Amino acid sequence: MFLVFVILLQSLVAPIYLVLSVLLTYGTTMGLSVLLFQDWLGFSGVNYMIPLFVFVLLLALGVDYNILLISRIKAETDATGSVKEGVRIASAFTGGIITSAGIILAGTFAALAASPIKMLLQIGVAIAMGVLIDTFIVRSLLVPAVAVIVGKWNWWPAKRQV
Repeated sequence: MFLVFVILLQSLVAPIYLVLSVLLTYGTTMGLSVLLFQDWLGFSGVNYMIPLFVFVLLLALGVDYNILLISRIKAETDATGSVKEGVRIASAFTGGIITSAGIILAGTFAALAASPIKMLLQIGVAIAMGVLIDTFIVRSLLVPAVAVIVGKWNWWPAKRQV
């Protein structure tokens, strides 16, 4: 994943925080899943397959959404000459797409919550939570905010006029 971002962005800085954002989503999802299932719902534990399924699906989702968002941020930054303006324009254009795709995917997995099989219930709820966290917090707020804070260093070591 890191190498794909490095090749796509010709940068070493942005790929670091993009990978960390996916790991943050995964860690948050797993923590909330344990809290929900063990502490609040009284399950004896989280099924041993949950971490693998959640990781694979959130990794794929995170990479897709990151590529969509950061490639647009890069293009708009190159066009406007300002990272802040590039993030503003890119977020406006990709926000609806990412949000609607996230809601649809979360709803699809949330349907598994109706399953009487505990493993399917846990997979569905955990992935739906992860997708919503990724969609509404990480991709909508965190990644754009970090891109603005990092500024022109997002694209280092590539030589840019930003």
